[in-house]
Amino acid sequence: MIDRSEGKVEIGSWMPTAEEVRARQMPPTLVFIDVPEGKTVKSRLHLDVSPIDGSTEEEVTRLPGLGAVKVDVGQGPDRNWVVMADPEGNEFDVLRTLAPHD
Repeated sequence: MIDRSEGKVEIGSWMPTAEEVRARQMPPTLVFIDVPEGKTVKSRLHLDVSPIDGSTEEEVTRLPGLGAVKVDVGQGPDRNWVVMADPEGNEFDVLRTLAPHD
């Protein structure tokens, strides 16, 4: 996590500094901001996440504790990912793990 304040969370794989941003193109960060309106139509942005510290199954088991739920968007049973939604109904996919294999 890069920043957390009232109604806002920013996550990324790096901690940006002004010098680094000016020196070269940096990986993007994601900023999530609370808004008063609820979701009314299909999301135009869809995130895919890959666990890095455990298996896909472990991540799918962990996420409901944070408010996510599994959802069926017509993906079918024989897929290598799991479709979930955050508490406001925004869908995202949990893909294969990137954790090192022992």
